[in-house]
Amino acid sequence: MKEKVELLVSCMHQNDLSVVERMNIHSDVLLINQCDENQKNEYECNGYTVREIRTTQRGLSNSRNMAIQNAIGSICLICDDDEVLDDDYAEKIVAGYEKYPDADIIAFRMHNQPSRLKQEEQRLNQWTALRISSWQITFRPDSIRAKGLYFDPLLGAGSGNGASEEVKFLRDCIHRKLKAYYIPEDIGNVGNNYLQSGEAEGTWFEGYDEKFFYQRGTVNRYMLGTPVALFYAAYYTIVKKSQYEKSISPKDAFIQSVKGIIGNDIQKQKEGRK
Repeated sequence: MKEKVELLVSCMHQNDLSVVERMNIHSDVLLINQCDENQKNEYECNGYTVREIRTTQRGLSNSRNMAIQNAIGSICLICDDDEVLDDDYAEKIVAGYEKYPDADIIAFRMHNQPSRLKQEEQRLNQWTALRISSWQITFRPDSIRAKGLYFDPLLGAGSGNGASEEVKFLRDCIHRKLKAYYIPEDIGNVGNNYLQSGEAEGTWFEGYDEKFFYQRGTVNRYMLGTPVALFYAAYYTIVKKSQYEKSISPKDAFIQSVKGIIGNDIQKQKEGRK
């Protein structure tokens, strides 16, 4: 069976198909357009099918989940509307799955976003998954849906809890025995929103302030548990010092991270206790 690559693009308030041209899309695409109406449309653009779901629903994780539920490609690539893809991204993605036919998920790389992983092809695990961002992730939607796996709506832009929704999603997939790989091959460029912080925080990132570290603490406790979250807070405080120290001292950064871990806000929210 011939593989069919479909882009799953999360966007907001788009009134035309200019995003398809801007992103250099050369495959079928599903646009989840969060706006002020609910409607489904289908178009032809440059020989490819563009499906659009216009929705009043909000939240990035909700957008990703709607895309997963409605995806029809055999392989999907997660995208935001400020990425620019290489002409041959679809061919590279298909070649990856031909090389690893048992793969349910393959993460690739972007030209302008250095990866923190060792630059060699490798099987991803619960810990290397911490170094993957959403724009790297391709997957077989049938594998994801068969396991009932989706993005956590308590995480991601619009949730009020910060990011890392893609990390939890990927770790959940690996925990459920899906096979995930990393191939260090570039498929495009990341938009400027991802580059502001130097590590792909995305549009929700407002700077290295107390809120950032507090949220990071509560997110890490939610995903990793208290002991690992405390270790990771110390690790991040030391290793990323050069990135944030102009905005906040290492001491205060660590204190806010610990406050977030103790606060455990996301778990409380999940249990309806907040």
